[in-house]
Amino acid sequence: MARFAFVLACALALLASSLASGAIVEHSFNVNNLTVTRLCKEQPITVVNGSYPGPAIRARDGDTLVVHVFNQSPYNITIHWHGIFQLLSAWADGPAYVTQCPILPGNNYTYRFNITGQEGTLWWHAHVSWLRATVHGALIIHPKAGRSFPFPKPYKEIPIILGEWWNGNVVDIENEGLATGIAPNNSNAYSINGLPGDLYDCSQNQTYQVKVVKGKTYLLRIINAALNNQLFYKIANHNMTVVAIDAAYTTPYITDVVVVAPGQTTDVLITANQQTGSYYMAATPYMSANINFDNTTTRGIIVYENSTSSSPIMPALPNPSDTPTAHKFNTNITGLAGGPQWVPVPTNVDEHMFVTVGVNLELCPVNATCQGPFNNRLSASMSNESFQLPTNLSMMQAQFYNVSGIYTTDFPDQPAVKFDYTDSNISLDLSLIYAPKSTKVKTLKFNSTVEIVLQNTAFLAIENHPIHLHGFNFHVLAQGFGNYDPINDPKKFNLVNPQIRNTIGVPVGGWAVIRFTANNPGMWFMHCHLDVHLPWGLGMVFEVENGPTPWVLPAPPADLPQC
Repeated sequence: MARFAFVLACALALLASSLASGAIVEHSFNVNNLTVTRLCKEQPITVVNGSYPGPAIRARDGDTLVVHVFNQSPYNITIHWHGIFQLLSAWADGPAYVTQCPILPGNNYTYRFNITGQEGTLWWHAHVSWLRATVHGALIIHPKAGRSFPFPKPYKEIPIILGEWWNGNVVDIENEGLATGIAPNNSNAYSINGLPGDLYDCSQNQTYQVKVVKGKTYLLRIINAALNNQLFYKIANHNMTVVAIDAAYTTPYITDVVVVAPGQTTDVLITANQQTGSYYMAATPYMSANINFDNTTTRGIIVYENSTSSSPIMPALPNPSDTPTAHKFNTNITGLAGGPQWVPVPTNVDEHMFVTVGVNLELCPVNATCQGPFNNRLSASMSNESFQLPTNLSMMQAQFYNVSGIYTTDFPDQPAVKFDYTDSNISLDLSLIYAPKSTKVKTLKFNSTVEIVLQNTAFLAIENHPIHLHGFNFHVLAQGFGNYDPINDPKKFNLVNPQIRNTIGVPVGGWAVIRFTANNPGMWFMHCHLDVHLPWGLGMVFEVENGPTPWVLPAPPADLPQC
């Protein structure tokens, strides 16, 4: 009880301090279609304020963001503020049909929320269909006035948004894949800050460039906004020092390569300490599964002041299947214990969950033609429950108004059937591979601590799955390959300075253990951040109950969109 009271008092004090000291940062987002030229072709895309990527939002810890969204596009839209805690503002989180119904074409909605106890690099993006391919932008949170970074102040900060490009309408591409039951078409290119780079056709003049001053140190805020691919990122002849991930400070880690999964962010310091010249930065996919993918490379150029070089140096890039390099990066990072916004690992666990993640099959509907394995549809699941969003009411409206029939509260703490999860021989086991559609949630008591073992499975393709949890950060206690061992693997837990994230790449054919405290009432989505898997059903929702006043889910805003 004493622990509960202490944690509650700290949270209340933090929220009260933020509300009292922050500024109001206001933006208007006009969502509309824009025709751009990429890869020799004119292509209409959906964007915010006529720009791709969209506008960067800059604020400080404690500020209140007010963003007016006007949907002038032909599609339904919502905006998710990826990584924001949304303390007592769950209605602003943004996932369609979880916390709100979409903003219909011609309509508008205003998101209002406070930034509490956060600083670093986050981002915002559409949370309806594949629109986030082009509807996204940086959300940069600086420390409160008078406070500084826990590292030397950089000369300049530079957002680096890694994206993915299709020669086609992404909504149509997604819908075609869903209709046929197979994976949608691969992307045609990757991009850096919206530009594909000079390795692609017709792209010599569409290469991102940044000028640097010799001897100066720069903070690169790297965001992976790609839909379906993890990416390696390198800069020729330059090391990088990782100082933060997912807006959580890290022990400085020196590396020549960064790995970022869709949804993740990584802040690195780079010093312009090489000979005056020009150097390529490049991003190429990390693909852990043996499947077809976009095996191309995007690159930009770092140009030193007064450089006359016309031939930039290219970095040596990892092989796309280089799991050892990816795993080394993902496991060598530790949290900056005792640093700004550091939260110690909660030691008393109230809820233990074992959640399998992977690709499945769904029976082909009657009178339909499906092109997936065994003439069925591709599907996906958590703990063999393939998540299906409601369509006539958001889940949080159902929670607040106590409406039945929208969801059930029986998401399992562990799969109903236990098997050798990572054995490749089960890849097409028809007794295991089908997952029923459902809209199940796991109900959590307010302020309960939850520990989840995320276990990959070998169905259809063994791969790395980036899992994102809305509304909370979590400690990554351990990760490894094969089946999780409940006897020996807990001995590997880092309870001192684990990394803190909101998105974790569960290792290919392996597992990760995360722990968080459910200290905010509402509905919180946990799902795969590969957009090819999300509509297939790789997700679930946590229903966090109300706590003592003021930790009560507030009434929905008057202008909340209706279904």
